[in-house]
Amino acid sequence: MSAEGKAKQTALYQDHVQAGGRMVPFAGYKLPVQYEGIAAEHQRVRTAVGLFDVSHMGEVMFTGSGAQEAIQRLVTNDVARAAPGRAIYTPVCLSHGGIVDDMIVYKKSDTDFMICVNAANRHKDFQWFLDQAGDLCDISDQSNDYSQIAVQGPFAPTLLKRVFGVEAAAFKPFTFQSLDYRGSPVILAATGYTGERGGEVYIHNDAASDLWKDLMTQGADLGVGPIGLGARDTLRLEMKYCLYGNDIDEDTNPLEAGIGWTVKFDKGDFIGRDALVLQKEKGLSRRLVAIRVEGKGIPRHGYRLMVGDETVGRITSGTLSPSLKVPVGLGYVDVPHDATGTDIEIDLKGLRRVPARVVEAPLYRPEK
Repeated sequence: MSAEGKAKQTALYQDHVQAGGRMVPFAGYKLPVQYEGIAAEHQRVRTAVGLFDVSHMGEVMFTGSGAQEAIQRLVTNDVARAAPGRAIYTPVCLSHGGIVDDMIVYKKSDTDFMICVNAANRHKDFQWFLDQAGDLCDISDQSNDYSQIAVQGPFAPTLLKRVFGVEAAAFKPFTFQSLDYRGSPVILAATGYTGERGGEVYIHNDAASDLWKDLMTQGADLGVGPIGLGARDTLRLEMKYCLYGNDIDEDTNPLEAGIGWTVKFDKGDFIGRDALVLQKEKGLSRRLVAIRVEGKGIPRHGYRLMVGDETVGRITSGTLSPSLKVPVGLGYVDVPHDATGTDIEIDLKGLRRVPARVVEAPLYRPEK
């Protein structure tokens, strides 16, 4: 529920209701958890193309001569090396290395950036930005002005090309373009949370419903359909994409979460650097791994991971994989039990144990 105590509606709320979306409160908004069913929607994205309303995500703007310096102080990744038009995935850390949030930085220029933050962390992130870097540039929360539509799946480039023109299908992953849609400015980014091809479109609220309807109409022969929060979660889990609050939080750091590639120690100082350097020198005591269940039972957040009578970790996310047709999960496992191929057991609420195995990630590899 939002800070105001009542779930808000996105600009696409009526489109979801008309499409039969089952609406639930999520991160302060009423959003569709599913339409025709999680498994069917999941497979639509894996085999055709799906549309997600992710307008609950936050958009924070950094502008001014000190914008790049401010972001370099905040994030672990290196935005200074990136050319304009690049999107950079990065955590933001506390001084002890714990993760404030993970986000995507869109670099328009050295003095103009947009950062997409997780919905549940929007207010916390914005205050952190102000407290830690507000002296360097103008930082403004413009989340209430924007809608965001994710277009994901093998046929997503074809659909984006039909709506936005030929250039929309040709640009490389983690780049973005500023385009026009019927007179409304949009940012079209080659990013996503599913592992499939496609993009995410940032558009002002007053044009969002028109764009949604246009995408549905022009994608009809491609098998397009709306996708809810349920399938969004199963899709990201198969790819081992972290979910804040489950797989990462202020008590986990990027190195043990398996996103150490986002930490650029050689870029200069940033918040959390000293703690992460010490962690790297000391070595990891646990690591976030992918787990495939060998028996019957769905792993759920908090379930213990066992080797013999020893608790060696806990599940952070779990589901029945619609692509693999077996239960899968993510979890932190103590070293050395984190090695790929390690046999492990999941304690199902103390009722029984189910055999499982640590496997390579991602759990599912989309066809390219």
